[in-house]
Amino acid sequence: MINIWEVNETNEMIEKENLDVRTITLGISLLDCIDSDLERLNRKIYEKITSTARDLVTVGRDIENNYCIPIVNKRISVTPIALVGAAACRSPEDFVSIAKTLDEAAKKTGVNFIGGYSALVSKGMTAADENLIRSIPQALAATEFVCSSVNVGSTKTGINMDAVRLMGEIIKETAEATKEKDSLGCAKLVVFCNAPDDNPFMAGAFHGVTEADAVVNVGVSGPGVVKTALEKVRGESFEVLCETIKKTAFKITRVGQLVAKEASAKLGIPFGIIDLSLAPTPAVGDSVADILHEIGVDYAGAPGTTAALALLNDQVKKGGIMASSYVGGLSGAFIPVSEDQGMIDAVRAGALSLEKLEAMTCVCSVGLDMIAVPGSTKASSISGIIADEMAIGMINQKTTAVRLIPVIGKDVGEIVEFGGLLGYAPIMPVNSFDCSRFVDRPGRIPAPVHSFKN
Repeated sequence: MINIWEVNETNEMIEKENLDVRTITLGISLLDCIDSDLERLNRKIYEKITSTARDLVTVGRDIENNYCIPIVNKRISVTPIALVGAAACRSPEDFVSIAKTLDEAAKKTGVNFIGGYSALVSKGMTAADENLIRSIPQALAATEFVCSSVNVGSTKTGINMDAVRLMGEIIKETAEATKEKDSLGCAKLVVFCNAPDDNPFMAGAFHGVTEADAVVNVGVSGPGVVKTALEKVRGESFEVLCETIKKTAFKITRVGQLVAKEASAKLGIPFGIIDLSLAPTPAVGDSVADILHEIGVDYAGAPGTTAALALLNDQVKKGGIMASSYVGGLSGAFIPVSEDQGMIDAVRAGALSLEKLEAMTCVCSVGLDMIAVPGSTKASSISGIIADEMAIGMINQKTTAVRLIPVIGKDVGEIVEFGGLLGYAPIMPVNSFDCSRFVDRPGRIPAPVHSFKN
């Protein structure tokens, strides 16, 4: 049982340590909207989303007011649109019309983002998958709230290198299509390996085909809370360090569980999962990098950083998993550069490189996230970076992702402002040596041998 005393215990965390519920995400299945007529399909999608999510924002605000718990975002995720639109869409432009419908539905319901403009192509692409992928630059340029994701690999199937090569080109095209906004479209596009069906965090959220007709997922956060707790045990043993992280993660997750249960009851929609990730914001004191500093490294990227991050990620999961009925999504520690002031400081100090970030993704929850690179970066180089990160996910049986932003017209050392939760970032250098002969090979990288356990 969760009671008001548990909530009161977190008041100081909320007021002084940046504790928040990062998102209530309402997952909505659009499978019953499928239609061979594009106009009817768009109408069904709009009606299904606006009717199912009509009370989402109001309920979120009610919970905020009743419990004084900040809920930063209210979001919607939908069934991957490549599946929903396959019967009606014959061209990328047809899919763009659906993106615009999703955007209109997001405006109507008042949510911050809508995710699921997605394709799942880890083993191969259908014509609909390819049309959706090729539509992404235009779709993200023409919409405000739509987020897109493409899953190009998995431990069971390997890595679809045709899709990897295509995504390098699509990211560059998206950057060009949104260059007037510092290539902001790329901040709403993520490439996955082993994408979970129930991720509440954007840009990678979609409502998987294994899910119910509608579910409520909640993503909690609180890097500032963890950092403050660790300040009180500075210099203590690893045992004390780990116990402190676990206990703090438990308290953070209990807040999320309360919000999820309340939202589920008020909306009349089943509770799905809690994602107990530590997701930073640009606010001072709300940084995963600052936690790593408190654990004992001068800057994120210093020797020992990967080990410190591995410890943090594991203890967050161990503490949080006992606090919720259902834990899912990504769960652990995010390391986005632009959204984390400590990461930005580490890049500026020369402590953190793209290569070190890649090493850190071996032990964290996601991958190379919100990294701004020169606009002149070649599509083949972007594909190579994607392939490297997908390989880490495939071999380690974990979710990995890439959200790179080649900012057109900007180069290493310049700063790009994205605004809001997306923050700002220094442009990071990319290895300039060529990998085009590798990424131009057709086909896919086979699954590793341990994937054949059934």
